Amino acid sequence: MTKPRYRKEHIVTSVVAVIIDEQERVLLTRRSIPPFKNMWVMPGGKIDLGEPIATALRREVDEEVGLEVEVGSLIDVFEHLTPGEENCHYVILFYRCRPVHYDLAHNPDEVAEASWVPRHELAAYLMPDGTRTILGKIFPELVTVDPESR
Repeated sequence: MTKPRYRKEHIVTSVVAVIIDEQERVLLTRRSIPPFKNMWVMPGGKIDLGEPIATALRREVDEEVGLEVEVGSLIDVFEHLTPGEENCHYVILFYRCRPVHYDLAHNPDEVAEASWVPRHELAAYLMPDGTRTILGKIFPELVTVDPESR
């Protein structure tokens, strides 16, 4: 049996900020680049070697949407493993965060738009299954939504 090949020969560890404000709005960003181009996700990215997790999370949020956040508790760990030339093995850490301010300045190189989405509107947004699963841990009504019915 041949062992699958990956673009990188190591696991890529990433962080994602699930930013929720006092009105239960979630900050979603519509990606302008792959993976998940034109889908709604939460800001995040790779942890640099030697960079503490919380520092990486704050840096990625600032780079993508110009927002300062307070990092809260770990929500879940998600693994994305797809072999092939263009793929990597990712371990993604999802943290609940709170915004320090609400002024968004998204980076158009990565983010087509950023929006504060009220809890009751989340189901209508086109998002990857992993994003919906993580949000469903906080908002259980999202777990029962069939993406094909939107």
